[in-house]
Amino acid sequence: MGELASLLNIGPVVEEQLNAVGITTYEQLKKVGSRQAWLYIKAIDPSACIHRLYALEGAIQGIKKSQLSVDKKTELKEFYNSFK
Repeated sequence: MGELASLLNIGPVVEEQLNAVGITTYEQLKKVGSRQAWLYIKAIDPSACIHRLYALEGAIQGIKKSQLSVDKKTELKEFYNSFK
């Protein structure tokens, strides 16, 4: 288990995917942002869903994905839907 798996919402599979796309630290994840990180993951795993996007944003904010604000979830959902 690396640094990323110690973050909320990030388990070993998502950590492995983030590492595979060159994101290995919280600082890198924060700099890239949840949307771009999700796009990188989607490029290697077409099954990447909206919950993974929420999880990434929650990890950056340091909160559980279920605690994201309604506005943030709406914003992320619009972004996600633009790639369906």
